[in-house]
Amino acid sequence: MQIDLTGRTAVVTGSTQGIGAAIALGLARAGARVAVNGRSAGSVDAALERMRTREPGGDFVAAPGDIGSDEGLDQVTEAVPQADILINNLGVFGSRPALEIDDAEWRRYFDINVLTAVRMIRHYLPGMTERGWGRIQNIASDSAVVIPAEMIHYGMSKTALLAVSRGFAKEAAGSGVCVNSVIAGPTHTGGVEDFVRGLVGRDLPWDEAQRAFMREYRPQSLIQRLIEPEEIAAMVVYLSSPLASATTGAAVRVDGGYVDSIVP
Repeated sequence: MQIDLTGRTAVVTGSTQGIGAAIALGLARAGARVAVNGRSAGSVDAALERMRTREPGGDFVAAPGDIGSDEGLDQVTEAVPQADILINNLGVFGSRPALEIDDAEWRRYFDINVLTAVRMIRHYLPGMTERGWGRIQNIASDSAVVIPAEMIHYGMSKTALLAVSRGFAKEAAGSGVCVNSVIAGPTHTGGVEDFVRGLVGRDLPWDEAQRAFMREYRPQSLIQRLIEPEEIAAMVVYLSSPLASATTGAAVRVDGGYVDSIVP
């Protein structure tokens, strides 16, 4: 399978590390010009240095800005006024007992995990439909459909993202623009390592710790391990390509085979 994104411009939010960085590298390897986004110019510059080391021929563009604010959104869209591919990866996560989540925290999760994606889509979708081609993907989570008891606020935001994806796919119907969500399972990133350690303790070797986490907190997973960011990126790159032209309005699972997932 040959994926060629030469001539396409992609914007990947929250792409200085973790899943976002893996997606940015994957799109660049397929030939896309990739805008790397983070909240500060320093974090973006450091990420670009790492990416250019790993992919010397990659075409990367700095697009710093906190897209949760009007000023940050303007920074990003001024750096990249038009895009053919938009990957809404930015998100926050964490665990908290359900009755201890206050109103401000509920709003914060909705604003960052959902509303930033809506605002980015509102900016880039009209140009895509006018040109008759585009790909938008919202990085959701298995927590959208198997709500963890310790992460209800996070699960809520990712469930909302599925609705956003399906709704904008209908808005783009017949235009040549495909809008999908990618349901990612628990993924091996630095932030998730800290999260896992916080739940199962810091005494176990990492391999044992992640398996203990999966057994206790994510027993539905069929692979019974954390997913590597590159495994998520592989699906995203495919969905960003012309090969995925008949896939839109979908919630595509890269969740490790959750046995009780019910996806609309």
